[in-house]
Amino acid sequence: MKRLIMITIASMSLLVSCVNKQDDNRQPSNPNEWAGNSVIYEVNIRQYTPEGTFNAFAAHLPRLKELGVDVLWIMPIHPISEKNKKGTLGSYYAVADYKSVNPAFGTADDFKALVYKAHDMGLKVIIDWVANHSGCDNRWTVEHPEYYTKDSIGGFVSPYDWTDTYDLDYSNAEMRKAMIDAMSYWVREFDIDGFRCDVAYEVPTDFWNDARESLDSIKPVFMLAEAEHPELNEKAFDMCYNWPLKNLMADIVSGKSASPVSSLDSLFSLQQTKFPDSTLFMNHITNHDLNSWEGTEFDRLKDGVKAFVVLTYTIPGMPLLYTAQETGLNRAIQFFEKDPVESWEKNEWFGFYATLCKLKRENAALDGYGKWCDVKRYDVGSDKVYAYQRSNGEESVVVVLNLSGEEASLEWKEQPTLDGYANPFDEQTAVLPTKLSPWGYCLLVK
Repeated sequence: MKRLIMITIASMSLLVSCVNKQDDNRQPSNPNEWAGNSVIYEVNIRQYTPEGTFNAFAAHLPRLKELGVDVLWIMPIHPISEKNKKGTLGSYYAVADYKSVNPAFGTADDFKALVYKAHDMGLKVIIDWVANHSGCDNRWTVEHPEYYTKDSIGGFVSPYDWTDTYDLDYSNAEMRKAMIDAMSYWVREFDIDGFRCDVAYEVPTDFWNDARESLDSIKPVFMLAEAEHPELNEKAFDMCYNWPLKNLMADIVSGKSASPVSSLDSLFSLQQTKFPDSTLFMNHITNHDLNSWEGTEFDRLKDGVKAFVVLTYTIPGMPLLYTAQETGLNRAIQFFEKDPVESWEKNEWFGFYATLCKLKRENAALDGYGKWCDVKRYDVGSDKVYAYQRSNGEESVVVVLNLSGEEASLEWKEQPTLDGYANPFDEQTAVLPTKLSPWGYCLLVK
């Protein structure tokens, strides 16, 4: 009996220790306090490793910490519907159960352990959330068919050509409550830090506002909208997709934008006018949709990839890295089939991105919440060379980008003072360029 008592006491002590550890991880952290100098990284669990599991991915966390990312966005972790399934494995975005994990990825405890490990390393974790539609055999289709949009004869409706999903009806108040309850479950029970919300523009803004209020009552969360709609950022969302920038970069490469300088100036000025001051823009050259359906960044941006990456890291907003982007992976990853990344060897691309991540995190001038009106632009006598300076106190960056496939000669009408500046890629003394090679770039840091 004495031995039993001692074992019980030891077990209780261990339990208390675990609870205390969880409590430490659950300390509130307002996104405004950390998001401005963060880099977000999109995780494709299925394709990240041959195993395609939470546990296998967890082994990569030290490498991602070394890379310098701050926020892990994990693509949908839920079971995938079998009915009308696309391909062999189906789409992550056809959710069968909002309160379960995909058994192919592991268990709920495995996911919880992943979140805790990430938190212990100082990383935030958000999960992909599909609120506009569910999979065709989601449990709600049987238990609550009234939650769904119906056609004229009472049948379920698939949005767009997503035939493996059914559209949810946001005029149903009970469905709204159930959806918020499901989102709250992952914050409360797994301590995640927020959500990336799929096709957020298709869901009523007032729902997102209500959801944000409920989630924040548990802990302050970070919300990313797959959208570019200013009203979503008034209350519900912290960050939106910078689709216009993505499109403009492609137009610059194709020659559809005759003047990259004026086009970029116009876009940034318009965004500043349209969106609330608290809005972060997710600046990206690729993601799961672009990679799988529109081609790799090398297909779309050609030799301009590095120049555009420097742009996305140094303008206001938060840069995104997608699975294996840091390796320079130059192939499309299949969406509905098993297609794991072949190698995670650290190469020059890893060093390139690690340098920029470190700069983004440590240099106050690169605060993502910064305003374009505070960016000093320089006239260098070319409508294809974008030159600008961002400053915050004693810290500053100067960026010069040749956004063309031709060598550019620069005529500085005004020059920044470069005392104390250095090139972060080679740590050499800063020198303003007078020529830039095709798609060349210069980054100087103080």
